[in-house]
Amino acid sequence: MKKILSTICALALIASSLFALSSCGGTVSILENPRAEYTREYEGTTLNVFNWALYISDGSEGTFDVNSAFEELTGIKVNYINYESNEAMYGKLKSGAVSYDIVIPSDYMIERLINEDMLQKLDFSKITNYDLIDGKYKDLFFDPNNEYSVPYSVGMVGLIYNTSIVEEEVDSWSIMWDEKYADNILTFNNPRDAFAISQFLLGYDVNSTDKTTWDAAAEKLMEQVPLLNDIVMDEVFLKMEAGNAAIAPYYAGDFYTMYENNNDLAFVYPKEGTNIFVDSVCVPANAQNYEAAMMYINFLLEPEIALANAEYICYASPNTAVVNNPDYSFYGDKLLYPSAEEMPKTEYFHDIDPEIRAYYEKLWEKILIDLNM
Repeated sequence: MKKILSTICALALIASSLFALSSCGGTVSILENPRAEYTREYEGTTLNVFNWALYISDGSEGTFDVNSAFEELTGIKVNYINYESNEAMYGKLKSGAVSYDIVIPSDYMIERLINEDMLQKLDFSKITNYDLIDGKYKDLFFDPNNEYSVPYSVGMVGLIYNTSIVEEEVDSWSIMWDEKYADNILTFNNPRDAFAISQFLLGYDVNSTDKTTWDAAAEKLMEQVPLLNDIVMDEVFLKMEAGNAAIAPYYAGDFYTMYENNNDLAFVYPKEGTNIFVDSVCVPANAQNYEAAMMYINFLLEPEIALANAEYICYASPNTAVVNNPDYSFYGDKLLYPSAEEMPKTEYFHDIDPEIRAYYEKLWEKILIDLNM
C-alpha cells in the first residue's frame, strides 16, 4: 500500500485545518475542531497497532502524520507494526506470541477471526464518529450486527498493464495466460487473490465448497507458471513502475501510485468479474489497551484524519465526510467510486469452511513448489 506524490498539495489543505500548540516538548499539531472528545487519561500507555504496510498517512514527503497527531493529542504512544497479507496477520495473532490492540484485516479474515473468537466487541458508545460511515458499509456479511469492526477503506482488484508493451485492448483476466507476454506477467503472492483470478476466468464461485472447482482453478494456475516473471505483493510497485513487467493484478488504489511514476500504465476491471473488499479496524481478543483502542478508532474517523488517510493510500473511503468533500483529490473519481452503471461484476471473499481452506492451501503449496519458491 502506498501513496502518490501528487496528493501532497491536497494534504496541505488538510494541514490548514490543524493548529500548532507550543509545549515544553516543542510544537505539536492537534485537530482544531474535533467532532469527538479526547482525554489524556491513558497518557504514558502504549497502543500496539498492527496494519498493512504504508496504509496510514505517516508524515513522509510532506504528508500528515496521523499516529504522531494521536500521540500528541492523547499522550498515548503508538507502536506501529506492519504485515504484508491477511494470512500473515492471522498467523501472528493465532500464535499468541504478541498482543496487538488494533488490527485492520479484510472482510473475509474478519469473518474468520470472529468465528474463531479472536476479536472482541467494540464499545460504540465511545466511537461517536461512527455515524460518518456510509450505511452501505454497515451490516455486511462479515459483521452483520456491526459489533466487531469499523470500516477503514474499500477497494477492488483489477489489471494493471504497460501500454508500451501491451498494445491490444485489455478487458479480460485471460491476458495473464497469453504466451506473448511470457516472463512479463506478475501475480499475487497469496492464495486467495491468486486463486480468485483463475476462478473468475473459469466462471467459478470464489467461495466454492466444491473441491473440484479448486482443482480446476489450481490446474489453470499451473498453466500460468511458465509465463510468470514473479509472484508479488508490495514488490509489484517497483516492477511495474520500472517497466520490468507488463501485466499485474493489483488493487485499484495502488494503480494511482504506480501511474504517478510510470505514465505508460493503464488499469481495467476485467469483464469476468473481480474481488471487492472492505478493510476494517478491529480489536483482538487479547488486546491490552482496550480503552485507548476505542479512542484511536474514533480518531481515525475524524474528517481531517480520514481525509489524510484516503489521500495517502488512494483507496476508496467509507467515510462520508471524505467522499462528499470537494477538496478531496479523488472526489467523484470513477475508478475508485464507479457509478452503478460503471460498476464491474464483483464478489466478496467469505471465510471458507476449514476443510476447503486447508485443501486450497495445499494446492497453493504445490504451485509454489513448481515456482521454486
